Amino acid sequence: MLKPVVSDAVEPRIIHLDTLPDAVRKLRRIAEEIRASHFATFLIVRRGGRRQLRPCLDAHYPGISERSKMMMALLGERFAKRICGTARPLWWSKSDDQPHAPDTNAAFAERIEVPVGSQSGIALPVSAEHGPEGTIILTGERIALNAPVLCDIHARCFALFGVIARLGPSAGDRTPVISKRELECLMLTANGLTSDEIAEKLGLSVHTANQYLTNTSRKLNAVNRVHAVAKAMRLGMFD
Repeated sequence: MLKPVVSDAVEPRIIHLDTLPDAVRKLRRIAEEIRASHFATFLIVRRGGRRQLRPCLDAHYPGISERSKMMMALLGERFAKRICGTARPLWWSKSDDQPHAPDTNAAFAERIEVPVGSQSGIALPVSAEHGPEGTIILTGERIALNAPVLCDIHARCFALFGVIARLGPSAGDRTPVISKRELECLMLTANGLTSDEIAEKLGLSVHTANQYLTNTSRKLNAVNRVHAVAKAMRLGMFD
């Protein structure tokens, strides 16, 4: 009677080549190719009818840089909705004679106004198959782009975003989503302004200014606005 053969062979291991450090290295390579000084990947977070940016990873991986946190607050909901509503890269330039701008007549790129506090740059809408949406933003005053290069890096960023969305970096999840107005009120508080002075400076009612500060304290898990300012400074949300 024949006996079954029992193999001592070890089952082959499945090796996953894609990791977050790999994605960061590839994004850094893309940034170097087009002479960008910074890159950041953002998820689009949906809350009811609202959309907000949340940083996943950037050039300071495994941390999140102050620049990315500021971009999250300053770009805001309007920018997030615009990214969700287009497949075309959005680019902006502080000067018309900068060499970085892609062909503005191309159907696949759209020029927008320079976001407040931003360097010249480009935002590439990306999404994961049956998954989240987001954008990869590259900024810098020496960016050099043309149409073929733009098409190439957009395709590469799509693939990288799929990896990033699948692996789900925890750094972005720990970053509180604070609106532009909330951050402005908190920054003015840090500069010593009272609620009355903040309301007057920003054209708000005192009640609204206080509400923004209350929201910010809650999001930062702070006991009061002074504590919120201290936490925001430790997070590098403003100087």
